[in-house]
Amino acid sequence: MPVTGETKVIDTILSRRSVREFTDKPVSKEDINIILNAGHWAPSGLNNQPWRFIVIQNRETIQKLSECTHYSGIVAGAPLLIASFLDNETSYNRTKDLEAIGAAIQNMLLTCCELGLGGVWLGEILNQKQKVNSILECPSKLELVSALAIGEPVPKERTSTRKALSEIVFDEKYGQKWQE
Repeated sequence: MPVTGETKVIDTILSRRSVREFTDKPVSKEDINIILNAGHWAPSGLNNQPWRFIVIQNRETIQKLSECTHYSGIVAGAPLLIASFLDNETSYNRTKDLEAIGAAIQNMLLTCCELGLGGVWLGEILNQKQKVNSILECPSKLELVSALAIGEPVPKERTSTRKALSEIVFDEKYGQKWQE
């Protein structure tokens, strides 16, 4: 059971859950801009900001993208998708840049939670990178990293568990268990 944090940020981190079912209510332009702004303020090496985002709200495009993943119902049911890409022309270190994009994605998901929206990070769609790039008319320099499905959550309880810190954290050296 997570310990409740003492700050709003920690509370948001501990309460965020992946949301896979959405109402039909569209996401406002204001909320989309807040989400994108949070993403683009993520840290990046040399402040190179290697991410590029495509906002997708057109139902026909969402339907086409839903055919690029085993999770088609999640994608097709979302009023908003944000596709995240690595711009390989601005990339200076692939690993660092992918980490930066991961930070941007997490910022956007946490912002969704703060706004009362739900979201889920879709990775399986990466198996169809070329098809996604074709649908979104992306230049070859853009490499798909993820797609976020975002919207107003269908009301229901969402729970999650995590391993104990003592199972994943070590004290000074690998194998020396961390004492919580």
